[in-house]
Amino acid sequence: MAEDLQYKNKAKKTVVLFMFIIGLVFIFLVVVFFIIYNEKRRIPTQEITRNELAVRGDIVSSDSFTLATSKKIYKAYIDTRFLDPQKLELFVKLFSIYSNIPQQNIYMKLKNQKTKGNLVLSHDIDSKTAKDLKELGFKLRRLGVFQPQMINGSKLIIGLSVDEIGEDRIYSYEETLTPALGYITKTLENDKRRVNGGKGVEFIYNEFLNDFKDGILKGSRDVLSYISFDKNSVIKERLDGATIELTIPLKLQKHIEMVVDQHQERLLAQEILVVVMDNKTGQLLTIATTNRYNPNNIQTDDYEKLNIKAIEFPFEPGSVLKPIVISMAIDKNRVRMNESFSAYNRGSTNSKGEYPKGSIKIGQYTITDDHQFTKQQLSVEDIVTYSSNIGTLQIAQRLSGREFYNDLVKFGFNQPTGIDLPFEKTGIVPSAARLSAGEARGEDNIYKATVSYGHGMTATIMQLIKAYSAFSNEGKVITPQIMKSITSSTGVKYINKKKDDAQVISPKTAAVMRDLLIKTVEHGTGKRAYMEGLQIGGKTGTARMPDAGKYTKEYISSFFGFVNDYLGNSYTIGVTTLRPKGTAWYHYYASEAAVPVFRETTQTLINLGYLKPKN
Repeated sequence: MAEDLQYKNKAKKTVVLFMFIIGLVFIFLVVVFFIIYNEKRRIPTQEITRNELAVRGDIVSSDSFTLATSKKIYKAYIDTRFLDPQKLELFVKLFSIYSNIPQQNIYMKLKNQKTKGNLVLSHDIDSKTAKDLKELGFKLRRLGVFQPQMINGSKLIIGLSVDEIGEDRIYSYEETLTPALGYITKTLENDKRRVNGGKGVEFIYNEFLNDFKDGILKGSRDVLSYISFDKNSVIKERLDGATIELTIPLKLQKHIEMVVDQHQERLLAQEILVVVMDNKTGQLLTIATTNRYNPNNIQTDDYEKLNIKAIEFPFEPGSVLKPIVISMAIDKNRVRMNESFSAYNRGSTNSKGEYPKGSIKIGQYTITDDHQFTKQQLSVEDIVTYSSNIGTLQIAQRLSGREFYNDLVKFGFNQPTGIDLPFEKTGIVPSAARLSAGEARGEDNIYKATVSYGHGMTATIMQLIKAYSAFSNEGKVITPQIMKSITSSTGVKYINKKKDDAQVISPKTAAVMRDLLIKTVEHGTGKRAYMEGLQIGGKTGTARMPDAGKYTKEYISSFFGFVNDYLGNSYTIGVTTLRPKGTAWYHYYASEAAVPVFRETTQTLINLGYLKPKN
């Protein structure tokens, strides 16, 4: 009995103790509840919103190399009021290791700070370094490098901060494909560094490249000022700008640039330019020049190189215009292929004396041929193959001034080509009225005569490329293009379709002129362009450069033509050399200055598989 009573007392005490503990827990929970929900003591939840910076889209080559891309840049900064002086040396050493900034540079910034507070240690931190520095920030807190301070009545601790401040543009292959690729200009938008296209592809497709949307992260702020995500948080993924894919393969472009660089050393030219266009699609395969620059580091001396000469530099094309003018007359049945034209090589006499052989007089002007013909009559083939000014102007006079003007415009002169590059120049063709002067009196027109062999008018390389495409495209001119596709960050892809071709001469006329240009390469002024197993045709042109209204003794030498293989590959190629000098006096002739560049360009197309010679 005594034992039972003792057991019951012990149980009662245990129950009482248990109930007492429960009561204390209940009181504690009530107090906590009261504190949390007391309106006077409630602490408002603080929200934080951070934008994730989106960047400009990439520009890539047709063989999938990234030519231009954007990277985010960050700034790293501290508030020196929280930096423990006893651990300054530790901070400097660690920050130097993580940021790759020399320790002396960090000490100098700290020394030069006049008043303690925010101190920016770097404005040019890349993404990888920024990630490393953020990790360093956590380590510095654990190491006690930053100590809490009373600021405006609140106890705070602010350590190493790393924030996005904008973007920068990177050109991985430096001067390759410039100036066509273009460059960027920098602006400040909402305290963020942004970039816009300055010229070239960067400029013309600026709207698509900059079609981005910043990401948004929004949620509650935790004790370390980071976002704490829950069901009420807002997360919007960033959308970068669209990717522009070019028609130009990087490998081919770099090889052609090597070709022009080597020939510039030989010719001592001011500039050499090469354009290659696919005759089936109008897609450019290369637009190369010796005058290139590095968009990552543009210098004052580079300013003249920023212009795309292939579309922005109109010049007198010289004899490369002859096949176009002659095809205009053939197409209107003003010329029979079996008829002959006088070579005017007998000489003539007037009151001022005898004019030399191989010359013709129109009004007060005497026009001569560079090539001395021994025969008295020239066929159409002779005129094209051996580049007769006198023969060409006789054919041109059979067209009215209005016809002459309209047909040149149909071929694409005196107007933009339609290429997707900015700031294209149109060149100048004399008006129809000027080309018609004297027709009513039956007189030959001097403007029509000089324009027929490429003087007294101007055109760009791209206009000539477009015009020559007619001879490989059944009389239709093709609009050149440099953009192949645009792909948005959401995966939507736009393919740049070939534009409608304009019929400028009949297929029969185009075939006739194509054959004449092939004979020019086989037997005439373009012989050095000949290569076995390919169909190659083209025309040389050498013109003096004007200065202050007068012609100088400096030249522009060109060769424009086509190269076809027997598998259906077909390309129009244009080569222009500005002020070639070389080591010999004859190096300014197109046969010496431009034709070898054309031939080596063709060889490069063979080497890289774009052309397959027969056998």
